[in-house]
Amino acid sequence: MPIPNATFTDLPAPELQWEEMAEAPVPRLDGAAIQIKNLLYVFAGYGTINHVHSHVDIYNFMDNTWGGRFDMPKGMAHSHLGMATDGRYIYAVTGQYGPQCRGPTAHTFALDTETKQWWDLPPLPFPRYAPATQLWRGRLHVMGGSKEDRHEPGLEHWSLAVKDGKALEMEWRYEIPIPRGGPHRSCIVIDDRLLVIGGQEGDFMAKPGSPIFKCSRRHEVQYSDVYMLEDGKKWKQLPSMPKPNSHIEFAWVVVNNSIIIVGGTTLKHPVTKKMILVGEVFRFRLDTLEWSVIGKMPCRVKTTLVGFWDGWLYFTSGQRDRGPDDPAPRKVIGTMWRTKLRL
Repeated sequence: MPIPNATFTDLPAPELQWEEMAEAPVPRLDGAAIQIKNLLYVFAGYGTINHVHSHVDIYNFMDNTWGGRFDMPKGMAHSHLGMATDGRYIYAVTGQYGPQCRGPTAHTFALDTETKQWWDLPPLPFPRYAPATQLWRGRLHVMGGSKEDRHEPGLEHWSLAVKDGKALEMEWRYEIPIPRGGPHRSCIVIDDRLLVIGGQEGDFMAKPGSPIFKCSRRHEVQYSDVYMLEDGKKWKQLPSMPKPNSHIEFAWVVVNNSIIIVGGTTLKHPVTKKMILVGEVFRFRLDTLEWSVIGKMPCRVKTTLVGFWDGWLYFTSGQRDRGPDDPAPRKVIGTMWRTKLRL
C-alpha cells in the first residue's frame, strides 16, 4: 500500500552503493535508449530547452567507454520517441521534432545496428508524443502518448507487422485502445505479456502565438497504473506502483523475472506546485505481482536511460534535482552511474 504523502516525499529505501562512470559525450533530457547485448544505444534528446540532439551515442558495458557516434535521419524526431528492438534492428516511432514545445511527427524509422543504416517505415496514422512502444508477437505496437497539441492524452493503439527491420504491411492496424492514455510510460514485453506502467495525463504545451513554440506548463497528473494485454483482446489492470510515476519510458530493465524502474517524476508538490523528481529504484516481481522499493539513487532524476550488464545496474542522462533537500528539476545531465544489483 502507498505510504501517506508518498506522492511528494521520498519512500523509505535501503542504500545502494553507486559509482560514477564515464560521462556521456553530451547531456540529454527526454532522449531514448536501447540496449543490445553489451551496447547501450542512446538517441536524441534535449541538450537544453533550445537545443536538441540529432545523433546516437554508444556506451560499451564491456570496457565502460563511450564511442561510435553516428547521425540520425533528418526527418526523425528529437525527443519523446517511441522505441523497440528485436535484438538487432531498432524501430524508432514518432515524437517531437525540434526544441522547446514544437510539433510532433508521424515519421517512423528502422535502424540496422550492425550496418548503421536507416530506412523509412510507414508513418503512424497520427503524430504522437512519447507513446508506449514495444515489439510483441511479430508486430510493432504503439499506444497512448499525447496528441498533436502535446497535452491531450491519446488512447489509440496501433500495430504494424515487421520482420528484420522491414514492414510487412503498408498501413498500421487499429488495436484495442489502452484504458488510460498519456505519455512517458514504461512499456515491456515479458513471458508473452505486454505491460504498460505509469505515465501521466497532460504535458507542457507551446505558448499560443510564440514564434519559437515556447514551452508553457499546463495541468498534468502522474499516475501509478499498470496494465497488461495478455491475449491481445483485453486489458487487465495489475497492482499499481508504490507511487505515481512518469518520465520512465527508457528507465527500465528486466532482471531475474523482475522489472526494475529507475527514477521519474511524481505528483507536483501540494504547496509550491513544482514538479517533483523521483529518487527511488522500484522492483516489480512478475511471479508475485508485488512492487517494492529496493534502493535510492545518488540523486533524483527523470527520463533516465537504463541498462544492465554482468550484475550491474546502470543509468545515465536526464534531468536531476536541485539538491538533497529540493526535489524540483534543475540541471540536464549526461552522468553515468552504476550499482551492483543483488535480487
